[in-house]
Amino acid sequence: MTKVAVVQAATVLFDTPATMAKVREWVGRAAETGAQIVVFPEGFIGGYPKGLDMGSFVGGRTPAGRDDFLRYWNSSVRIDGPEMAEVADLATEFGITIVIGIIEREHGTLYCAVATVAPEQGMIAYHRKLMPTGHERLLWGMGDGSTMPVVETPHGVMGTVICWENHLPLLRHHMYEQGVQIWCAPTLDDRELWATSMRHIAYEGRVFVLSACQYIERADCPDDYDCVLGNEPDTVLMNGGSCIISPLGEVLAGPVYGEEALLTAEIDLDEIVRAKYDLDVVGHYSRPDIFQLYVNTRANPQTVTGPPRTVAPSADDQQEPTVTLP
Repeated sequence: MTKVAVVQAATVLFDTPATMAKVREWVGRAAETGAQIVVFPEGFIGGYPKGLDMGSFVGGRTPAGRDDFLRYWNSSVRIDGPEMAEVADLATEFGITIVIGIIEREHGTLYCAVATVAPEQGMIAYHRKLMPTGHERLLWGMGDGSTMPVVETPHGVMGTVICWENHLPLLRHHMYEQGVQIWCAPTLDDRELWATSMRHIAYEGRVFVLSACQYIERADCPDDYDCVLGNEPDTVLMNGGSCIISPLGEVLAGPVYGEEALLTAEIDLDEIVRAKYDLDVVGHYSRPDIFQLYVNTRANPQTVTGPPRTVAPSADDQQEPTVTLP
């Protein structure tokens, strides 16, 4: 049996040191319950500026919006920076594996990412969001296929899919094919429908799903935060909805709305085997003779050493497709 925890709490927007203090607080709370895994929401370190328009309109951006982006960029972190080193220290200090959403910067681009950090090991898995949603596409770059791993841990095979990536059927199948058992779903979708999606994924993949969302009010934001959703202090910008789901789609904890919360549950990986007795979508219930999935797991570098290509790549340069086989 493994005890898992999900954090539903607010980032301190545009104040990364204060956010790191909250990370320590919530990791400590989770550890006090005996949890061995704790999952934080999407973009927890770096923040999610919900309700800001960032001075953007079709065909143009405003100087004030560029200042907003600079402020956001300054709140972001590097994957090899001091904040992530601190997360690694917390994992070791409290003896707990931490899955945490970050806003990562590389060059002048921001990425929505999630790091999995284990005691004594540091970061053992890392994923960049493949497809930002809506206005997020102006703020964040797109990840590529090189950061879609699952990772073996003493508690089971863990993998992470961020927010609306969970609605990508082929990405889900790729994760199932890799043998994921503990499906971490940091999100910012606070609708009641989200819990339905989480139950479906748990039931479809026969996995445990740990979904973490923020609860944040306008009062949690800076005074000069001009929010299109309203500027009354009690305006709810994100209402939570975090939950923990079993491999048969049963709700083990949550969803919780309207407050910060720590959700916990005991999970038993034998439940996955029992659940796959009648449905294994990459095993006895699949049809690899009909359906095959190609997955490009190469990184997508901006710079390639060597002369420009004038002909199609050779066979040696082509990545072999990842396919579902008997």
